[in-house]
Amino acid sequence: MNAGKDRPTLLVLFGPTAAGKSDVAEEVARLRSGEIVSADAFAVYRGFDVGTAKPSPERRAAIPYHLVDVADPREVFSAGRWASEARAAIEDIARRGRLPIVCGGSGFYVSALLDGLPAGRSPDPRLRNGLVAWAAARGGAAAHRALSVLDPAAASRIAASNVRYALRALEIVFDTGTRASDRRPSSTEWSRQWRVIRIAIEPLRRDLYAKIDERVRRMLDGGWDEEVRRLIQSGLPLESNAFGAIGYREVAGWISGRAERQETQREIVAATRRLAKRQKTWLSREREAIRVRPEEALPLILQLLDSSAETEKIE
Repeated sequence: MNAGKDRPTLLVLFGPTAAGKSDVAEEVARLRSGEIVSADAFAVYRGFDVGTAKPSPERRAAIPYHLVDVADPREVFSAGRWASEARAAIEDIARRGRLPIVCGGSGFYVSALLDGLPAGRSPDPRLRNGLVAWAAARGGAAAHRALSVLDPAAASRIAASNVRYALRALEIVFDTGTRASDRRPSSTEWSRQWRVIRIAIEPLRRDLYAKIDERVRRMLDGGWDEEVRRLIQSGLPLESNAFGAIGYREVAGWISGRAERQETQREIVAATRRLAKRQKTWLSREREAIRVRPEEALPLILQLLDSSAETEKIE
């Protein structure tokens, strides 16, 4: 970014799931008058609380959170919509003299915020509806297999269970004749108005896996099954985008009697570890990020924020 006067600081914390990002973000917010903008792709949905590790009402009363519980689970909440609303929230936080802190594991959302999304045409509803119907008839795995042939690079970054993302990548191929992985973000000037501090929290793998195991067990003990039961009883279909959050369909299988709890727990742990691996792969491409262990994050961030404040005074 170009040097300039009066650029407020924007802190961006990312890392794999269960890395401890939220704890660090909340402590920074307490110490430096901050507010958190969640970059979790599923915390936006109302009613999806336990399985997304959404901050409790008590925590949100103590530390202001944004982009949490802003969508009905029947909606499709896109990265473009998130980036637009996140930018508005960040600008409002800074306008009030507080520190905006973006925190989450969705690298795609963070990239959409800071770099913009690839330019493209508006979706063709007939093509999209046709692909959705095809995937419903053939099974979600068929979409990922087709993508592996037509755009292997995109398929390698998309989980086999993420039917929506796979169909979107196929839609780009069929609609434009180009691969989604070849597209480049549109230029954006938005991030240039900020002093962006990017922190990647990276636990050791053994520590991360232990935290994932413990968190999944705690979620299952903490009423995840009751939450899924309420969502299903409300009429929300399992095919909805919100149910694409890791673990929710597995828990639905458990409460319907198709699986035992122990098997469900193993499946969710395995899926969460795969997600963490994909997130770490994305992080490895973030060259501007400062990488730090969870226990070292807070003092380093405070030092960087103080240095940034001193620089702003000098300018």
